[in-house]
Amino acid sequence: MGQLCAKCTQLQYDLVLSVKKFSSNLVQDVKECLAQIRDCPCLKRTKFETRHLYKSTLQHREEVIAQEFLQRVEKGFEISPLGELSLMALKTLACSENPDLQKSASLFYLHISQCLNVQLPAEHLETYYVLLKSNDLEVQQISSLSLVTFLLKGNVPKEYVIQVDLLEPILELLESSDATVQCNSCACIMILAVSDTNREAIASAGGIVPLLTLSKSYDPRVQQYAVGAIFNLTQSEWVQQILCRQGALPVLTLLLESPDSEVQYYSCAALSNMATNSQHHEAMLQTGDRFLLRMLLSLLSSSVDKVSNQACVCLRNLVTSESVQTSLIAMGILPHLLPLLDSNNTEVQQNSIVLLRMLSQHPDNQDVLVCHEVLQSVGKLLITRKTNPVIIGHAACFIKSLSYSKSIKTVIENPCVEGLLQAIHDAEYLDEEALHCVTSCLGELVKHGGLLRILELMDEPLLSCLVRLAGQVEQTEPSFQAAIVIKHLIQHEEVVCLLKYHLSKIQEYLMKYLTHQETRFQQLGISTLCLLQKDLEFSSAFRQSQLKKHLDQICQQTEEMQELLRMAVSNVDT
Repeated sequence: MGQLCAKCTQLQYDLVLSVKKFSSNLVQDVKECLAQIRDCPCLKRTKFETRHLYKSTLQHREEVIAQEFLQRVEKGFEISPLGELSLMALKTLACSENPDLQKSASLFYLHISQCLNVQLPAEHLETYYVLLKSNDLEVQQISSLSLVTFLLKGNVPKEYVIQVDLLEPILELLESSDATVQCNSCACIMILAVSDTNREAIASAGGIVPLLTLSKSYDPRVQQYAVGAIFNLTQSEWVQQILCRQGALPVLTLLLESPDSEVQYYSCAALSNMATNSQHHEAMLQTGDRFLLRMLLSLLSSSVDKVSNQACVCLRNLVTSESVQTSLIAMGILPHLLPLLDSNNTEVQQNSIVLLRMLSQHPDNQDVLVCHEVLQSVGKLLITRKTNPVIIGHAACFIKSLSYSKSIKTVIENPCVEGLLQAIHDAEYLDEEALHCVTSCLGELVKHGGLLRILELMDEPLLSCLVRLAGQVEQTEPSFQAAIVIKHLIQHEEVVCLLKYHLSKIQEYLMKYLTHQETRFQQLGISTLCLLQKDLEFSSAFRQSQLKKHLDQICQQTEEMQELLRMAVSNVDT
């Protein structure tokens, strides 16, 4: 025990005087004096110094192994730093009750994790189990950090970590009161949760509740990794069910308010994954007065692209419900969405046009969406992203939805029509689905008052593209829709004149239609042929081609079919 300082000695002397005088306040004086002696730092300093002077006693075997291992480290390993001798030494150090020896083993692994470029031998994970279970905080910090490094660099197979039961000590570290240990263990879980097998193992072992707790941590690193781990776990549908039961939805929704963009991103991405399953929609939307929708609308205006993009994805997954479609329009989504259509980020533009198309599916929304600002942005998108089939396809479907609107004239007068025709010019960049969207949209526009506008913009190269598409019957829907557009256009003489430059190609595609197995193709081919025969040049060319012969065959087959039908009906009547 240390010596009393001058102050405490004086207090002790005063206490003795008080006793001698039998003061009436003796008891109070004793309490006050003892309290002041207790609070004085003089004795505490002595204890602190004594604790640091204490040295743990090493077992003789541990001391020998530690010295030998240190010599190999200093001289450089002759064979391998992770060979059998090193493994034995590291196991001994890790299993020691002396924290300094455990720390030596954990520091060695930290050093190796930063320079190793091959797989860590599986036997060393047994040593990790002991180190992660250590009662020493520094050992926990160092060993968990090196494990994160090994996992990030791919030196340790993620599935094997689960197989050798390392998950247990990692999950235990989530309960630590130290932020560094929490951060490292969350990072481990985040990295491990990359396969459904691992995700289910983490959820089954009770990893969800501590992660949800740490997602509310005041330490930004801990919070980021905890929410990142939850995001990875939501990629399993089975784990999603557990997350819902254990209260993840309200937690993730509230995290959208975080000032940290990483936390916003991961929580929004986790909710996006949950929203892919419509069974979760009711639970997601019942928090507050559509609190989730309001937060997502706010995040659409985030200055961080990945956050605004993820908010768009989440809304896209939720908007399958008609009530959500109308609610978002009523809540004023357009001012938040339009800047995303004009973004320099292709992925952001892509997801925003998908969301816009889905909003247009509800008839009550269509008149609101037919506004100059929206149509200008979509038209610009069609022209500037002409090589992106996803953007072109969804933009075309959006315009097609508006073709049923009362304000179709506004649609026709905007740059959207130019954008659609530009897409026909650049059809080689589009896949079959996108081409179908574009051609079917044009087909609807020519039926609903857009024919004259398309005629104004029509030229020979564009008509050539339509004829070529019509002839590509292996792409069933784009071919059929292109032929419908041509059929409407040939009602105008100037188009018929332009088509004469492609007479042989027209005959070719009409023959394919007449011989097609689908009745709708045959009917479209015949009706188009009838319209073109009004022109003398086309009529003369058709008479001299195989088309005439095939039409005669169709007539004969039709007459025979009609005769058979009359006989069948007659027999039924009798």
